[in-house]
Amino acid sequence: MEQWMNMISDIGFPILVSFYLLHRVEVKLDAIHDVLVSLK
Repeated sequence: MEQWMNMISDIGFPILVSFYLLHRVEVKLDAIHDVLVSLK
């Protein structure tokens, strides 16, 4: 059981950080898309 907890803590944190960063990038890409659409 302890091995599973270590594996989850080692792998889960980087996955969580990756999802957080992807979400931030997505928000910024949406803002860029809106600006580009409004320029037309």
